Amino acid sequence: MEYYFAIFVFFVGLCIGSFANVCIYRLPKKMSIVKPGSSCPACQTSIKPWHNIPLVSFIILGGKCKYCGTSISWRYPIIEFICGVMFLYAYYDLFYLNNNLFLFIVSLYLSSVFLIIFFIDLDHKIIPDSLSLSGIIIGFAISFLPGMPLDWKGSLIGILVSGGLFLAIAEIGDRVFKKESMGGGDIKLAAMMGGFIGWKGILLVLGIGSFLGAVIGGLSLMLAKDKEAARTIPFGPFLVTAAIIVFYWGDDILNAYLRFVGL
Repeated sequence: MEYYFAIFVFFVGLCIGSFANVCIYRLPKKMSIVKPGSSCPACQTSIKPWHNIPLVSFIILGGKCKYCGTSISWRYPIIEFICGVMFLYAYYDLFYLNNNLFLFIVSLYLSSVFLIIFFIDLDHKIIPDSLSLSGIIIGFAISFLPGMPLDWKGSLIGILVSGGLFLAIAEIGDRVFKKESMGGGDIKLAAMMGGFIGWKGILLVLGIGSFLGAVIGGLSLMLAKDKEAARTIPFGPFLVTAAIIVFYWGDDILNAYLRFVGL
C-alpha cells in the first residue's frame, strides 16, 4: 500500500511541477496562471490535455511541439521530475517515517514555491511578491497547527528577525558597495522562510546560501565569457536551496557543527 501511495505522490509532484512551469513562465509577465490554457510558445496552438501529460508527453512527442515541430526545452520535464522527486522524499521522510501529515503537506507547499522562486529569480532576477508575501501569511498561519516545528510566537519572531536581518545586511551592503547589494525580494523571501524555520534556521540558511553562492558564483565568474554579467547572479536560488536543506536536515547540521567545535 505504501508503494502505491508513494507512486501517487510522485505523480502529483510531476503534475505540480508542470503547473510550476506555467507559473515560472507567466508570473514575471504578470499573466494569469489560470487562463488561457497552455499553448506552444512558438505557434501559439493550444496544447491538448493528452499532449500535456508530465514527462510522458515530452517523451512520446520526442521533445517537439505536435503542431509546428519546434523543440521543447528540456527544462520543462526536468522541473517536473525535480518536483516529483521532492514530493516523494517529503512523503518518505515526513509521512512514512515520522507520520506527520501536516508537516508533510507544508513540505509540499514549500517544495513547489521554492522551485518556482528558484527559476524565476534565476531567469529574471526578481521574486514575485505574490509568492513571498503570501508565504509569510501561510508560514504564520500553519504555526497554529499541531506537529509544527514552531509555535505562533516562534514563527512571528522568525518573520521579524529574518526580515530585519536581511534588511540590515542590504543597508550595510548598499553603503559599502555604493550600489544595491540585495533586492527587496530577498528580504521578503527571508521573512517568509523565517516564518517556517525560525530565526535560528535563517542564520543557517544565510551561511549555507552564502557558501553556495560563493562557490557557484566563483566558478561561473571563472568560466563566463561575459564577466560583468556573471557578477550579477541572483541570491534567491541559493537561499531557497539552503532553506530546503535546513528544513529537512537543519538540526542534524547544527548538532554536527556543535560536536565538531566541542560544544
